[in-house]
Amino acid sequence: MQRGRFGTCGAIAIATAFACASPALAQKLYKWTDENGKVHYTDKAPDPSRGGTQLDKQGRPVGRIEPAPTPEQVRAKEAEAERKKAAAAELETLARRDRALLASFTTEAEIDLARARAVATVESQIESAQAYLAQLTKRKQDIDQRKAKLGDQPVPLPLERESEVANSEYAKNSDLVAQKKRELAAVTARYDADKQRWRDERLAALVAHKRGQPKPQ
Repeated sequence: MQRGRFGTCGAIAIATAFACASPALAQKLYKWTDENGKVHYTDKAPDPSRGGTQLDKQGRPVGRIEPAPTPEQVRAKEAEAERKKAAAAELETLARRDRALLASFTTEAEIDLARARAVATVESQIESAQAYLAQLTKRKQDIDQRKAKLGDQPVPLPLERESEVANSEYAKNSDLVAQKKRELAAVTARYDADKQRWRDERLAALVAHKRGQPKPQ
């Protein structure tokens, strides 16, 4: 014969737990499950790592004791908090950038002019670096010709050092040209993105103005 949803064994366990409990604790009973899946009824709160359910005298749930989070859950929660914090910071950065964009430019033409100036600056740097590379190429060729004239003779130390310096300078400036070309592409992309965001923010501001509402920040 069953007694409610706990069954005879459950009812006996509950009655036994209350009978064995001290008067001060007789109003509290807890149900919890151990690592082997065995259900326990005790007058002491379960280990925080397990959690459980608080019952009344009739064995009805009156409260839930949530288990303490595992280290993995703690790390996951911290990681999620950091992710949300980073996302909020990024949104704030974009909002500040948009406000600065609208404050800096009043027309698309102004953005185009700023872009042209920035591009011209980087292109000038590329031209200077490429001109120096051309000089270094001639210098390296001259050194190679002087080495060739020596035939089987040992290369003098000053000439060998001059060759090493020329090769090092050539490699360094080749990297500089490549870097400046990447910078030029980044500048172009940035101004393209700024122009599109300026259009979007300008449109949003105009729509909000027509509706008589401030544009959300």
